[in-house]
Amino acid sequence: MSGDEKVKSKGEQAKGKVKEAAGRAVGNERLTAEGRAEQAKGDARQAKEKIKDTLKD
Repeated sequence: MSGDEKVKSKGEQAKGKVKEAAGRAVGNERLTAEGRAEQAKGDARQAKEKIKDTLKD
């Protein structure tokens, strides 16, 4: 997994967790959903990079 992509995926996951927690704290369902979506995007990016790494070997 390239370092740049790893940082992006971890950043998206962390940002998503913060958004989700903030949305829950204030009762904002839209913000909570955005946070979950951002986490999923980070997870997908991470999975894609792991597959690319596996295929290189």
